[in-house]
Amino acid sequence: MIIGVPKEIKDNEARVGVTPAGVKSLTETGHKVLVESHAGELSGFTDASYQDAGAEIVGDAGNVWGKSETVVKVKEPIEQEYVYFREGLVLFTYLHLAPIPVLTNKLLDSKVIGIAYETVRDRQGTLPLLTPMSEVAGRMSVQVGAAYLEKERGGRGILLGGVPGVPPANVTIIGGGIVGTNAAKIAIGFGAKVTLVDVNLSRLRELDDLYSGRLYTLASNSYNVSLATREADLVIGGVLIPGATAPKIVTRAMVSAMKKGAVIVDVAIDQGGCVETAKPTSHSNPSYVVDGVVHYCVTNMPGAVPHTSTLALTNSTFPYLMRIANLGAREALKRDPGFAEGLNTYLGTLTHRGVADSQKRPWTGTDIVLG
Repeated sequence: MIIGVPKEIKDNEARVGVTPAGVKSLTETGHKVLVESHAGELSGFTDASYQDAGAEIVGDAGNVWGKSETVVKVKEPIEQEYVYFREGLVLFTYLHLAPIPVLTNKLLDSKVIGIAYETVRDRQGTLPLLTPMSEVAGRMSVQVGAAYLEKERGGRGILLGGVPGVPPANVTIIGGGIVGTNAAKIAIGFGAKVTLVDVNLSRLRELDDLYSGRLYTLASNSYNVSLATREADLVIGGVLIPGATAPKIVTRAMVSAMKKGAVIVDVAIDQGGCVETAKPTSHSNPSYVVDGVVHYCVTNMPGAVPHTSTLALTNSTFPYLMRIANLGAREALKRDPGFAEGLNTYLGTLTHRGVADSQKRPWTGTDIVLG
């Protein structure tokens, strides 16, 4: 199989879909890998390292897309890349289609086989290709929040962990999944007072036991969320419904009632955000203010630490890519029902219920389209 690795062109996106180690494994198995020039440079991987591993370096993105049977990326294609779509092309990347109906239309019209990292499941029912970036984003959210609490960035001028004689910041985390758990770990390490809100009482019990009373837990309802956000200096949003648009847990009224100079980091923004006032931002223009509250809603947070993020991501994605290369996409998906849940579009048909429900479109199950 011919596999293409284009350079990411989303604003300040520095990750890359395959490392030289992955290229070596693919080429040793008899596959051909085309890597766009400088694709891995910002992640710490030079063109020479890809060539040494057996890749062919290609100077033009159009040639990478046009000559490849499978294209492996990190982020969803942006408008400049839509022209490269064609029938039967396998696209393996984060897609986050629920809040992007235009991209969904393009994939369906072009009959692309779109496999989304974020909806692939393993035998335990977890999301193995979303997990590593959720870990990175969850940990980063606290670093980012701490920085934006500084006065020069519009924050309240609060040190997250406080000092002796001065109380620490109040951190409220919405959601107890991978993002929320990792955010809690770092925030507690900083010395902040941390409250985590989740609808799943069993999960709250697990986290209470894990942190032995150092983490305050709240059952999620509008009253408790309103109370926790009003007291918070930093709110971190980490709510996820796989494939679907994130629910708006924090309302505009709740944001208006927050302290002036408080900070919101909405990690769920890839799926539309769980804060009503959240809108997508980029690394080059990361924040804005609503009702005196600083919002940080960068859609590719892990792109700021590309070396760590690329290694963490490809550790998880590469085994699936190797299956696509060895078996072909259709057979690889048929053999693994969890992998098949990653299929979002197939030759003009929408195949993921979460995307369909979010965009109010018809859909067809993968068992039917794959035969």
